[in-house]
Amino acid sequence: MATAQINVLSTKPNFTTPRSAFFGQGLGRTTPLKAFVSVRPNGVRRVAPLRIVNEKVVGIDLGTTNSAVGVMEGGKPTIVTNVEGQRTTPSVVAYTKNVDRLVGQIAKRQAVVNLENTFFSVKRFIGKRMSEVDEESKQVLYKVVRDANGNVKIDYPAIGKQFAAEEISAQVLRKLVDDASKFLNDKVGKAVIIVPAYFNDSQRTATKDAGRIAGLEVLRIINEPTAASLAYGFDRKKCYQCFST
Repeated sequence: MATAQINVLSTKPNFTTPRSAFFGQGLGRTTPLKAFVSVRPNGVRRVAPLRIVNEKVVGIDLGTTNSAVGVMEGGKPTIVTNVEGQRTTPSVVAYTKNVDRLVGQIAKRQAVVNLENTFFSVKRFIGKRMSEVDEESKQVLYKVVRDANGNVKIDYPAIGKQFAAEEISAQVLRKLVDDASKFLNDKVGKAVIIVPAYFNDSQRTATKDAGRIAGLEVLRIINEPTAASLAYGFDRKKCYQCFST
């Protein structure tokens, strides 16, 4: 088999066979020219070394009542166990009178003694205007108010402040990401977030904004049925591989 000389920028020349793996890329007759910086007249291909980035991307189910985060570990999807040892985290955020922020199970436990400063089911209000949530606002124990533009705000009476729904949801997302980072022993900065299929553009944008506030790069917003189909297809593929083996 013939060999091809490949000069790598800032490194010594490398010799590989056409099918050798080079910086994670297989080189062969079908390798596109755009994979290289230049192809010289003498046939020597000069390429820049590729930076291999092993970034963790998580999938987040931001639920109305509970939320969960999943990762791919060893080629398999895994639900992250949070610091409390649970696979789901209550979508609850609370602020104490000392302005301490509580998220998840600890926020849920203290709700009975701090009703007006404990926020749950906030997903109902994300990306909506006050005129759209008259009924929903009557079903929660905290105060939902209208801002000057008619948007939904959640009142935090302990300090006389109001939050947008995406700001509250961002606290849940931040908790999920922190738990995922501890689980993986690696920083997580990117995510795919699952939303109901009925979410409109405003709700999807607000959900993405919540991710941004939480310090995440939201790669994609995916419908719940789509996510379920992907999970089903993944399991089917595994079964097929088992039988074919």
